[in-house]
Amino acid sequence: MKPSALVGITAILPALLSPGILVGQGINLVELTTEGIQGAYAAGEYTAVDLTQAFLERIGRYEDYYNAFVSMNPEALEVAARLDEEYRSSGPRGPLHGVPVVIKDNMDYGGLVTTAGFWGFSTAMGGIDMIPGDDAAVVERLRDAGAIILGKTNLPDFAGHGTRTNSSVAGITLNPYNVTKAPGGSSGGTATAVNASFAVLGLGTETGGSIQNPSAAQALVGVKPTYGLVPLEGIYPINGSYVDVVGPMAKNVYDAAVTLDVIAGPTTDDLATFAAVDHIPEGGYASALTETTIEGKRFGLVGLGWRERWLPLDPRTERVYREAVATLTDLGAVVIEDPFAETGFIDLYGERPSVPSQGAYDRLIYLQGLGPAAAFHSIEEWEELSGEVFRRGGRGRGGQGERSRTPPARPSATEEGDAFQSWRREIRELFRSVLVDHELDALFFPQAGAPNRDLVEDPERPDYNPNNWPELPSNIINDFGVPVVTVPYAYYEDGTPFVLAFIGDMWTEADLLGYAYIFEQAVRSRRPPKLVKKVSG
Repeated sequence: MKPSALVGITAILPALLSPGILVGQGINLVELTTEGIQGAYAAGEYTAVDLTQAFLERIGRYEDYYNAFVSMNPEALEVAARLDEEYRSSGPRGPLHGVPVVIKDNMDYGGLVTTAGFWGFSTAMGGIDMIPGDDAAVVERLRDAGAIILGKTNLPDFAGHGTRTNSSVAGITLNPYNVTKAPGGSSGGTATAVNASFAVLGLGTETGGSIQNPSAAQALVGVKPTYGLVPLEGIYPINGSYVDVVGPMAKNVYDAAVTLDVIAGPTTDDLATFAAVDHIPEGGYASALTETTIEGKRFGLVGLGWRERWLPLDPRTERVYREAVATLTDLGAVVIEDPFAETGFIDLYGERPSVPSQGAYDRLIYLQGLGPAAAFHSIEEWEELSGEVFRRGGRGRGGQGERSRTPPARPSATEEGDAFQSWRREIRELFRSVLVDHELDALFFPQAGAPNRDLVEDPERPDYNPNNWPELPSNIINDFGVPVVTVPYAYYEDGTPFVLAFIGDMWTEADLLGYAYIFEQAVRSRRPPKLVKKVSG
């Protein structure tokens, strides 16, 4: 599925693996957890180098078919060796010590190319390498916690698609559960890497469903955090001023919570994160999991008052959703049908104003932060070096869509920015009033209102690629910045998952993770996909 110019991933893997070693012998990587890894390290069962080699071997065996990665980290084994030495001398840094993870390729890793899925930011594809001088804030936090970054995962150009992950730099990512179905976007590469056990966990980003949608497509626990909880510095933006977030994607709630503990919290790298002061649980998200209860908690269900005009529930989804609701009530919860009915929520959401300047502003701030050694620091410099015209959408030389020349005004200096903030405050207040009026602790929705979409929507038009993930909360939730935690529940007949979304008010991640943890432990529904190797010819 990769363009021929990017065969380098499978070519580089043999160079990363140590010669003469039978890699991965005795290490079961499938559904491996952070707790399992720490227990194995403590018992001396294997080292970080052993584990990293095992994952690299698995990637080498299957990646050519599933195409989760844009690039591999050539330093992965060196990092693992240093962590092993540190473990021997002083013990683990923390719960992510020696844990192999992946990051989406709109996140900076100092010295490695960041493509954002766009051919024009890759010399290998005929563009200009975009190489940051240091790590994104979240990547730095992962590495400081002992995580081993195995590689950077695929995303649609500029993270601009919520259903399929097809980039001009690396091609199409497949869904290991069913390769004829969409993997979700735009964090589809991270989802496939985690689901296929190419890594223990990963990071995704979201503007309009890009953590939730692929998590739902691939039965993962995804955390879309409150805007401002996790720093965005060093991440190529879509709407960094108001909406973009970064969060963990994992196979279980504990691993997601541990990762959120690592990446969340204030930093001068991103001053928006100081809004999180006093909103993070004192002992951390992972330690709070067992302190939560569902008994007596009140949950709002999806109904016509939320999204009647856009997406009624498919009958197949309605059936399994009702089974999930019954499971929730069996755990002692109280449910409220359609709490948004007759509130005017749909009408108010339809009045959402746009902010034309924020994309240009956020992009320029990012490019200026690449460091002095970077090849370019603005789109104008990129155009001069490449001889190409930069266009929104970015697919292929010459691009598609309108040439982007909006002045990069700070959004808060524009009337459009003021209008968006005013609307966001109004819809947040309406959302909050629904929670208060019905004494709700959270919402309990299907993440998608229908089963997974086909990878190829129309066989007669293979390039037809509508952004039509049947999401229920994601675009809406992102616009007013509240958190979501997805949790797997069941599978449809085609092998693709049905996944639920716990949704709360701002800064309620600890509660949502707690509810998801109790629900996960009760149903234990996630099952690993059965991988196959690419058939030659």
